[in-house]
Amino acid sequence: MSLPEKAFPVSWDQFHRDARALAWRLAGLTEEFRAIVCITRGGLVPAAIISRELNIRLIETVCIASYHDYLNQGEMNLLKGITPELLENGGKGVLVVDDLTDTGKTAKEVRDMLPNAHFACVYAKPKGVPTIDTFVTEVSQDTWIYFPWDMGFTYQEPIAKGHKG
Repeated sequence: MSLPEKAFPVSWDQFHRDARALAWRLAGLTEEFRAIVCITRGGLVPAAIISRELNIRLIETVCIASYHDYLNQGEMNLLKGITPELLENGGKGVLVVDDLTDTGKTAKEVRDMLPNAHFACVYAKPKGVPTIDTFVTEVSQDTWIYFPWDMGFTYQEPIAKGHKG
């Protein structure tokens, strides 16, 4: 598979720094979080980092599949819901974590379940920004982010391919 024109490969080191930067932003809020709900699978890694940094011990998952063939987002498919205790008061005091908000469809689905929760993503695209409360880095809508858990070691074409310089 060839890389799209606007590829943003993220290393493990960079992702860890960005997830910690998200934790710093969240730590600066006045809200105290009683639990994290991570949107799987992408939210698992940042939720682990954030739970450590903010000392939040209760971590729950909500499992929604939307990318069924890796490249194209399709129908939302709820595979596992959220425990009833965290749904109380609309999720007040719950931090929802994901790696990326792309179109915002997944965040909207979870926001319907937890309307009073705080939504945080490491990366955001313009269409998804209105669906979340806190993020670290915004990339253009046509950028494809390659997360470290999806990558192997391969040659990367230079951005200015063919540029003599």
